[in-house]
Amino acid sequence: MASPESFDAYVAARYASLTRTAYLLTGHHHDAEDLVQSALLKAVGVWKRIEDSPDAYVRRIMVNDNVSRWRRHRGREVVVQSVPEHAPVGTATDAPDEVLMLRDALAGLAPRQRAVIVLRYYEDLTERETADVLGIAVGTVKSQARDALARLRAADVTGRSTGQPV
Repeated sequence: MASPESFDAYVAARYASLTRTAYLLTGHHHDAEDLVQSALLKAVGVWKRIEDSPDAYVRRIMVNDNVSRWRRHRGREVVVQSVPEHAPVGTATDAPDEVLMLRDALAGLAPRQRAVIVLRYYEDLTERETADVLGIAVGTVKSQARDALARLRAADVTGRSTGQPV
């Protein structure tokens, strides 16, 4: 039987990691927090069913919600008085210019491509696991990753020695 304590423990253990993933998907700290909260709200409703392995389910909710959000808000610009500060993508040892280049390059990807890159190279999922989370074929994961990496290479934010994203 599913217990509220197990959900609380999951949130306590995984919230920071889920927020980092959501930030990479959205590119904005507040949107990332909203995305995680929305995903957890949906997950708690089916917690009894997913309690044994909730990560894939929660990731899929986040990816799908982010794509839906992007489609709803595509083409809309919001004019603000001042530019908000953004949380850095990388670690404290990353050069600020590299972090900004990576964030801008990720923002230039289509939501599905961005999701594939985040899940494959940040979350370190296999092609099969990424396909399962996104609900697409493995071949689609491969082509989306290829196209996204080509765009990142064109923006010069990938590792030169390995060909893998920084």
